[in-house]
Amino acid sequence: MDRRDPDLDILLDLNGESFAVDPGGNYTVRFVVIAVPRSPQRPHGLSYSLTLHDATGGRIVGFDNAHAPPTGTAYGKTVVHDHRHRLGMTRHYEYRDALTLMADFWAEVDAVLKERGVLP
Repeated sequence: MDRRDPDLDILLDLNGESFAVDPGGNYTVRFVVIAVPRSPQRPHGLSYSLTLHDATGGRIVGFDNAHAPPTGTAYGKTVVHDHRHRLGMTRHYEYRDALTLMADFWAEVDAVLKERGVLP
């Protein structure tokens, strides 16, 4: 039996939202979250992009599966398409559920804003 993620509606409700996360309005988060048919590329049935941008619009942090993944295999396994971006680097991300995705995203946003002196 396939159990539905109880926090998925919260994540889906963020679709299209964008708002400043600092008092000066220099840093903005954006959410694109759409339910899609389950597939090998999107086994959780989501197309998502959660991003933090600076005042110029440059992406600083991102968790997504929104663009074409690389083809082929890595170490004999199918390449996983969920990934995260941080300051120009891309790394694998293990999607577990909607709540964990949101918590991981906000933790990364907080870490970057603290590193930049935006948050105490």
